Amino acid sequence: MRGRSDVGQKKRLITSLFIVAIFFGFLYVYRGSIFGSSNNAMEYGKSLRKLGSSYLGGDEDTDGKQDESSQFGHDEGEDEVVPKSFPVCDDRHSELIPCLSRDLIYQMRLKLDLSLMEHYERHCPPPERKYNCLIPPPHGYKIPIKWPKSRDEVWKANIPHTHLAHEKSDQNWMVVKGEKIVFPGGGTHFHYGADKYIASIANMLNFTKNKINNGGRLRTVLDVGCGVASFGAYLLSSDVITMSLAPNDVHQNQIQFALERGIPAYLGVLGTKRLPYPSRSFELAHCSRCRIDWLQRDGILLLELDRLLKPGGYFAYSSPEAYAQDEEDLRIWKQMSALVERMCWRIASKKNQTVIWQKPLTNDCYQEREPGTLPPLCRSDDDPDAVWGVPMEACITPYSDHDHKAKGSELAPWPARLTAPPPRLADFGYSSEMFEKDTEIWRRRVESYFNLLSTKIQSDTLRNVMDMKANLGSFAAALKDKDVWVMNVVSEDGPNTLKVIYDRGLIGSTHNWCQAFSTYPRTYDLLHAWTVFSDIEKKGCSGEDLLLEMDRMLRPSGFIIIRDKQHVIEFVKKYLTALHWEAVAGADANSDSEQDGDEAVFIIQKKLWLTSENLRDTE
Repeated sequence: MRGRSDVGQKKRLITSLFIVAIFFGFLYVYRGSIFGSSNNAMEYGKSLRKLGSSYLGGDEDTDGKQDESSQFGHDEGEDEVVPKSFPVCDDRHSELIPCLSRDLIYQMRLKLDLSLMEHYERHCPPPERKYNCLIPPPHGYKIPIKWPKSRDEVWKANIPHTHLAHEKSDQNWMVVKGEKIVFPGGGTHFHYGADKYIASIANMLNFTKNKINNGGRLRTVLDVGCGVASFGAYLLSSDVITMSLAPNDVHQNQIQFALERGIPAYLGVLGTKRLPYPSRSFELAHCSRCRIDWLQRDGILLLELDRLLKPGGYFAYSSPEAYAQDEEDLRIWKQMSALVERMCWRIASKKNQTVIWQKPLTNDCYQEREPGTLPPLCRSDDDPDAVWGVPMEACITPYSDHDHKAKGSELAPWPARLTAPPPRLADFGYSSEMFEKDTEIWRRRVESYFNLLSTKIQSDTLRNVMDMKANLGSFAAALKDKDVWVMNVVSEDGPNTLKVIYDRGLIGSTHNWCQAFSTYPRTYDLLHAWTVFSDIEKKGCSGEDLLLEMDRMLRPSGFIIIRDKQHVIEFVKKYLTALHWEAVAGADANSDSEQDGDEAVFIIQKKLWLTSENLRDTE
């Protein structure tokens, strides 16, 4: 009996060890399939909650060759592996911005100069560190409040961060009221409301009828260190559109609040790289106690603003240095005044706590400076419109001979400039007729899109729109009568038409769609992708990665319009279930006489899905 008992115990022990070995083997293979070679810092813990029966995709090709998923499945006889579901990222990644992740900086031990703000610049993950998972909404997430009501209030559950309300309680940035966060319109410098502050700037500049838009001559604004973007929010009613800019810093969620409110905004920083906007993009730059050291590195940050300002553009600066009388503030003011004088800026107005400088209209002042004056003029071979990953330089960008003679930007007032052929069209060899034809083509296309969406949307359904390949900005121009704003994106390696877009009175950014965009999850209501997949396919980038990125940016219940080759549409259709997307409409685009190839239109809606924790919260 004892012998038989020992044998039984041995059998049970061997069986138990075998089961444990199988379990750990499966765990090892499963983790490897999701995370590649990433380290323990990439653990998801409870994120391995599955949305479907299996996850088969997301493997990264580490030998530098184009992987199977990026070929979009149009090769004959290709046996493509498509995931039935994607895993859900851990809840702590509900606000993940892949190329602006502090965790990534720590994990990769990047050697960055904190004094130069390099840790707030873009640093994208290598293939083996990408998160091939769906970003979950936060607990209790609700469909965002509609514009224009959203300007003044958002759901607290959608951005569950109230530290700014406490930290800035004396400045009226935001106030927590029950389930909502309310925005009274205050700021660090304008506690009593951005509207009054904006009116004071217009008054200081003696603008037409004391309106900030100056009869349509002031249209595009850059707000540096924008907070929750109330300055930009209150400019919209004057037909002025603002690129509200701030880093993902100690006020971590300021840009997320701005976008949740339906206000144009972008995550960026004045650090070491040029901002992703072409030269002469803005009529006004603004800094209200933005905590930037403008004197550092020979004034390189002020010179970046100079590059971005149009001829005769303004820089409104509200800060203690402009009015305080203590020794340190006086020192800074004296040095800053000397710097801008050497840059040929003049004081347009100075009142109370605000000074407004104006950039010159011509090169005359630059040519009259003493030899050796700093900052120097930029080299003749410097391209002021090259921005993607280009380091800033401490030099002044002079005007071309044409611009010098023109003594201004030659732009029509808004709204006429939206449809008037801008002078910089000539940089691309485009004629006025080509511009007008492009505008008309996209007017018809947008009209067709809204006919296809007619049963799904109301007048207030859409607010934040992104055109992922904007070309000349005619898609956005066709939306002028809709209550939306458009982030126009232009590829970093194609024709730099973003300057034409800004000349039309629109805004946008340069980008490479092989990487994640600089925005928070769930920030856009509509994404328009015209041949974007075909473009990244040529680069050998992953279509699956782009789909996951689009899902990250898109709000639940938001829409995607894909206009691309038929094989791209078929590729996207295979992922609908895994991404929790739903086909809304499709159409053949070949009826457009100006099209070639097999372009088609496919419209998708993102479903609102909840994790198990979300479901428990709502019960």
